[in-house]
Amino acid sequence: MARTREFDTETVVRSAMELFWRRGYEATSIQDLVEATGLGRGSLYAAFGSKDGLYEVALRRYAELSSARMTARLERDVPIRTVLRDLLLSLVDEAARDADRRGCLVTNTAIERLPHDAVSGRIVTDALGGVRESIAAALTRARERGELPADTDVPGLADFFITAIQGLRVMAKAGPDRRRLAVVVETALGVLP
Repeated sequence: MARTREFDTETVVRSAMELFWRRGYEATSIQDLVEATGLGRGSLYAAFGSKDGLYEVALRRYAELSSARMTARLERDVPIRTVLRDLLLSLVDEAARDADRRGCLVTNTAIERLPHDAVSGRIVTDALGGVRESIAAALTRARERGELPADTDVPGLADFFITAIQGLRVMAKAGPDRRRLAVVVETALGVLP
């Protein structure tokens, strides 16, 4: 008879997510995860199979939360320049408040784990693809409202902005100078026709 789990999986995943986000995959040991989650090694292995299994679940959870926040910002019914400016500046502000310079776990994973970890690669690709689709949908709505010319290259702009987001996140992690990053945001918005 299988034993019933005696812990809240969501709490464990969030604790692991925070630890991986702060320290990265390689710098996080199983013992670190035991201490952060309060679970014994056996329970961690039984629930998640391995450190990789727990990382996968934590990364997916982070990607869901992050993508949902960005998608909500992109779905606002305001001019596209305002939508994109607010989104990009929110990322700058988030980085400026982050004393630990954690950055973005999806971006950190792309830098640390790819291309050698196929599972993380799929999660990163799906997360970035989902945000790219949300950006493209916002740009399409703006084009339909006449804010952008009819011949606007929506896929190209969506690719540009997802790349700009990732660049902002890396630069903010290296040095979260809000003033300089705000200038980058305004420069990026200059590509809108």
